[in-house]
Amino acid sequence: MREIDIDPYEHTPRDAVVTANDYDDGQHFALHTHQRGQFAYAACGVITVFTRQGNWVVPPQRAIWVPAGVPHEMSMNGPVTMLNTYVRQPAATRLGLPEHCQVFGVSTLLRQLLLGARDVPALYAEGSREGYLMNLLLHEIADMPALSLNAPLPSEPRLARACQHLLAQPSLDTGIDDMARQVGMSRRTFTRLFRQHTGISFVAWRQQACLMAAVVRLGNGEAITRVATDLGYSSPSAFTSVFRRVLGAAPSQYFANAAS
Repeated sequence: MREIDIDPYEHTPRDAVVTANDYDDGQHFALHTHQRGQFAYAACGVITVFTRQGNWVVPPQRAIWVPAGVPHEMSMNGPVTMLNTYVRQPAATRLGLPEHCQVFGVSTLLRQLLLGARDVPALYAEGSREGYLMNLLLHEIADMPALSLNAPLPSEPRLARACQHLLAQPSLDTGIDDMARQVGMSRRTFTRLFRQHTGISFVAWRQQACLMAAVVRLGNGEAITRVATDLGYSSPSAFTSVFRRVLGAAPSQYFANAAS
């Protein structure tokens, strides 16, 4: 296991430190951990995150929380500008940040706080304007809404292999009976074990897997109609309805706003 060295920030005696970096399309960080929790905001581009527990997709102007000590990989889809807030564990616990990876929405206020925090020195004076800014930043992070842009991986080996195959070629056309045949189970056993190992139904998991794939493809400039058809949606409007429900805007509006 490799630990990413962001010295001197890991050991800086402040609850939060913000960094900003630009990455190339396809850049990948192999499995690693951080001593601090990582709130990774995609100012532009799409980030994918992989752990042993599942996969996550971070659209433009959204963020993911990766708790301290969680082994994870990250890949960049398109040129990515990432603003990271590294949070000490006592502060993360105090704020009630989750103990698992989670994609979050990002408010206009939080976006501006992140942009302002880029210029705050690591050893800011805690009673200064910069200290209050960082404190507000942490509280705003803790208040963000969670988004369903993950596909938890079951620990049962047969289910895990089938899920990895579907993640590689996601489609709403892959039904429960198809998956049950792949893993050599009855429909009833498959649905029971799938919910037991993932916490959600297969139908809900499949929809999240398809939406994650759609976000990556749309972020790379593919047409909505093509993406919706490839993923098995009955129509572009059906796909748009699901996208709007999860991300709060139609795909054309969402990615237009992300580019502005």
